[in-house]
Amino acid sequence: MWGGFTKVIQTVFPNARIVYDRFHVMKILNEELNKIRKQCNSVLKDLKIKHIRSLILKNGTDLNDEEKKLLEIILKSSERLSNAYQLKEDFRQIYETDQEPEVAKVKLEEWLAKASKFYSQVITTIKNHFDGICNYFYNRTTSGKMEGINNKIKVIKRQAYGFTNFDHLRMRLLIACSH
Repeated sequence: MWGGFTKVIQTVFPNARIVYDRFHVMKILNEELNKIRKQCNSVLKDLKIKHIRSLILKNGTDLNDEEKKLLEIILKSSERLSNAYQLKEDFRQIYETDQEPEVAKVKLEEWLAKASKFYSQVITTIKNHFDGICNYFYNRTTSGKMEGINNKIKVIKRQAYGFTNFDHLRMRLLIACSH
């Protein structure tokens, strides 16, 4: 969602559809939710529950029964945090459901209207990148594979420290990334 990325892609590939990875959008939303959690800390400290942050940020569908019970206790202690958490889960659910791009756009717009009270910075970011976020729903493309390849390259470069021959490094990269 970095401005330089968009400009380069539009220049080099003028017909390309810009897609902002759902992971990065959710990361921004989770960062804002974490700020809300910190603001509610005075109430949460009294609960004496460990790992509140991870419970709040974890996908609701990934929680086990014990975590769900703890999360319920946490959310009952703060209406603001409860509302913000539910909005986060609603947003994630928009990504999870298999829907047409136009339906997803409408759902995102509805979410923006509901979330403005809790997520003002996120709302601004989403509005500024709305088309790129909605483009995800055309073919559900993510940058995960490319980021994995970049990570492999970084690891090999670190392991290859001291190589005097660029061709050897290049061959290692080609072999590692060919799978």
